[in-house]
Amino acid sequence: MSHRYSCRAYDKRDVPDELIQNCLEAARLAPSACNKQPWRFAIVKKPELREKIYLKCLLPGISMDWLRDAPVFAILCAEKNFLTHKAAPFISGIPYHYIDCGIAGEHFVLAATAQGLGTCWIGWFKEKALKKLLNIPSTITVISIISLGFPSTTDSNVRRTERKSIKEILLNIS
Repeated sequence: MSHRYSCRAYDKRDVPDELIQNCLEAARLAPSACNKQPWRFAIVKKPELREKIYLKCLLPGISMDWLRDAPVFAILCAEKNFLTHKAAPFISGIPYHYIDCGIAGEHFVLAATAQGLGTCWIGWFKEKALKKLLNIPSTITVISIISLGFPSTTDSNVRRTERKSIKEILLNIS
């Protein structure tokens, strides 16, 4: 797990379908509220489609030129169940589909890391434009874009930021 980082430089190699399938299998096995498994993935490998996503579906203001080199985009989505993802959150205030998809997405990311792949979670996108471009049904919510590929060996953009210590993240409740 300590090898995982947000990769922002990819080499040009294609990602074999078997490696992508392994990531999807890891995501498929994730736990979810009431076992509803709301996650859905769209895998985008076609360069022209990835370029359209880059040009038309990202929000302005943050430069993500490195994204153009990622050979795969995994579009993480949610298909919400009425009781678990609409009624229950109304009562509890907890958006279970986001939690469930976050777990599945991180299973995907950790499986990628274990196979020598790099990933980066991207939440800075225009959902309506992305759904229209990819023909994602209106009943589906786009949660994130996850870039995927082999990290560049000359990655000068690797940001191994300092992490808080266990002591800093552990609440003292005793």
